Amino acid sequence: MKLAYQSSRTVSTDSPASPKKDTPAPDPASWIRQFFEEQGRNLRNLVKWFLLAVITGVGAGGVSCLFSYILTKATGLREAREWIFLLLPAAGLAIVFLYEKFDRNDGGTNQVFSTIRERDDIPVYSAPLVFISTVLTHLTGGSAGREGAAIQIGGSIGDRLGHLVRLDEEDRHVIIMCGMSAAFSAVFGTPLAAAVFSMEAVSVGVMYYAALFPCMTASLTASALASVFGIEAERYRTGAIPPLTLENALKIALVALICAAVSILFCLLLSAAANFYGRFFKNPYLRVAAAGCLIIIITFILRTDDYMGSGSNLIVQAVEHGQARWYTFLLKMLLTALTMRAGFRGGEIVPSFSIGAALGCVLGQLIGISPSAAAAAGMTALFCGVTNCPLTSLLIAFELFGFGGAPYYFIAAAVSYTASGYYGLYKDQTIVYSKYKARYINRHIKIFPGS
Repeated sequence: MKLAYQSSRTVSTDSPASPKKDTPAPDPASWIRQFFEEQGRNLRNLVKWFLLAVITGVGAGGVSCLFSYILTKATGLREAREWIFLLLPAAGLAIVFLYEKFDRNDGGTNQVFSTIRERDDIPVYSAPLVFISTVLTHLTGGSAGREGAAIQIGGSIGDRLGHLVRLDEEDRHVIIMCGMSAAFSAVFGTPLAAAVFSMEAVSVGVMYYAALFPCMTASLTASALASVFGIEAERYRTGAIPPLTLENALKIALVALICAAVSILFCLLLSAAANFYGRFFKNPYLRVAAAGCLIIIITFILRTDDYMGSGSNLIVQAVEHGQARWYTFLLKMLLTALTMRAGFRGGEIVPSFSIGAALGCVLGQLIGISPSAAAAAGMTALFCGVTNCPLTSLLIAFELFGFGGAPYYFIAAAVSYTASGYYGLYKDQTIVYSKYKARYINRHIKIFPGS
């Protein structure tokens, strides 16, 4: 290297000298002025987004706190008066009537993703409709979550605020993400995961880092507001976490691999249910009424209310007590698909948690690792598989279970993200970069043929 360097210098010395152009010396005063102007713009931008994010966090977070409170009361009322479950078909008819009258083309959570990427608007009726319809679904025992509805509520509120303060298109997309983060944080109590989810979920492989500070601020604001109103964050106590060994790591990887396969099955089942309803029950009123009756019949056959609502009770049994029946995850998948694709509202996120936790618990019993730790890893893996959001999955695991099993959650998210392919819950989610190569592909997720 030394000889080559010397040779290079010799050649350059012998060659004719290149003509030199006179360059003006930098003006220190001009440079200093430009520096402070740039820093002033950055500071104004920081202050602007801090204020907007706090306002969004209070607005979307406040509505979501009310949403969470009413859902809790509705669930308690149903559990105290079991006959309310028989009103599930009637609740479905009311939901369909509301959407047919006020927002026939509702796109659900997909509409929020589409609005962030493109230049359309979230319908003005989106938030109140999904609020009321999700409450009706939970009140009457439909197998549905609430985070998907909260994301839609938050996105809708963010969109309205963006119009109110006359933000441009790019800034309006950011404030929509702020609303999503705030609502998710207030309802589920995971502010870190909520802040990242809205940036990570829209376009897989690309993070909207311009929204990092606003989403963090809105999420933490909503979380603090939820604490003020006494809404407790979800937390689960795992049993003793086994030491990290090669054998245990491989076992958790196997759990994650199976959960990734089941996440694909869950997405296909949701799409297949939509196809089934569309083929045999074209009338939306007949569809939701038939689905409500079918869910009632299945529940009476099973003689249990374990599969009503979001499935948080199944997570507690699996993670905290290491108990789950081998068929629990299958039944929760089936009832969630029948509920969500018939016209009821809510979301699939917490049901996916309960499916993953139950499956992981059973697998832990079979392969000889802590069922509690396997349930937590399974829940992380299945959520990652259906949302394609590994960072959010990790943060949710940390916030729900603590950092004791961090290596296992990391393994679970990494394996599931890779093995779950290009499937997901949200048809308007875009896979920007391949999961397997550093390649730009820009494609939507896969869904069941014909759906």
